[in-house]
Amino acid sequence: MDLNKLKSQLQTEVDTAFLYDSIAAIQSDDNLTRVLQSLAEIEKGHAKHMLDKVLTYDSKYAMPLPSSRAKFQLKLGKVFGYSSIISNLSSIEKQFAVNSIKNKIENGEKPTGFEHNHLNIIEAVNKNKALNVSGGLLSKFESRHKSVGGNALRAAVLGSNDGLVSNMSLVMGVAGAAVSNNTILLTGIAGLMAGAISMALGEWLSVQSSRELNLRQIELETEELEASPEEEKKELVLLYQAKGMSILEAQKLADTAFENPQSAIDAIITEELGIDKEELGGSAWEAAIASFVLFSIGAIIPLYPFMILDGKNAILLSICSSVIGLFCIGAAITLLTGKGILFSGMRQVAFGLTAAAVTYGIGSLIGVSLAG
Repeated sequence: MDLNKLKSQLQTEVDTAFLYDSIAAIQSDDNLTRVLQSLAEIEKGHAKHMLDKVLTYDSKYAMPLPSSRAKFQLKLGKVFGYSSIISNLSSIEKQFAVNSIKNKIENGEKPTGFEHNHLNIIEAVNKNKALNVSGGLLSKFESRHKSVGGNALRAAVLGSNDGLVSNMSLVMGVAGAAVSNNTILLTGIAGLMAGAISMALGEWLSVQSSRELNLRQIELETEELEASPEEEKKELVLLYQAKGMSILEAQKLADTAFENPQSAIDAIITEELGIDKEELGGSAWEAAIASFVLFSIGAIIPLYPFMILDGKNAILLSICSSVIGLFCIGAAITLLTGKGILFSGMRQVAFGLTAAAVTYGIGSLIGVSLAG
């Protein structure tokens, strides 16, 4: 075992406990104070355990004090807000979980499912509006689209945008080279099919991988519940407290959840893993099909004018159709972002026309070069 690595891990545990304690000290909410103090005590226990390992190699080594880096980070938090500290603690807990799973696998042990519990708790604390920090880490990642269509809406909007912008750029690039309509059509259709298939496959893999990961996490939690129900119950109580409940309320709710194995695992899946059992990451095929269809619809918009017109007329109609399509897509994106329709629509038009102008210019240069 690398002694320097052990000492570094020990220092990280000490710093983490120090930051938990320091943030707990400024809370006006008693529940949050208790939760943060509990997390600090857990980290202190980890530090003691790590110190015992260090002492087997260096018998004179003493428990370190919080580092200058941790103290400086706390000072910055007092000036600019504590969200950066919460973010850092979340990253540390995530790394702890990854390292724990990695070490267990290397030692031939099976991950228990507990590895991510502290990360879940600190993120739940951060999500609590009573926390005395500036902003919330999770609020940056909350996906508004879940309430208006989930994976299908996201795949639809982004798929149609990718189809329109990519194929408009491709078509304008070829048109800039002053080639025939047939060549433009062939190129555009090839770009449409290649892009749509690629988007659909990528979306399917993304959603399916998410489903498989969620199922694996549920399997691990179920096994751990059977092996250590009391430990899981304690973690659930702490998680409820992190969300703003009193000790009695959290204990009562956890007791109710643990009245039978099914309700217990349902509570763990919902609270600790944040997984909706009904969706489990959404339908991979739904997302893939939506992505394929909407990419194709977006890609056909700049292409269809070359089926009915030729030359500059086709190019002008293609640009006009694309502008309308881009604006509509920008407006639809507001369902995901909450921005104003006019702002999002015009921004999308500007980005799309810029891409088309660049490729058209490149195509023109290449066409002149080839003609010469």
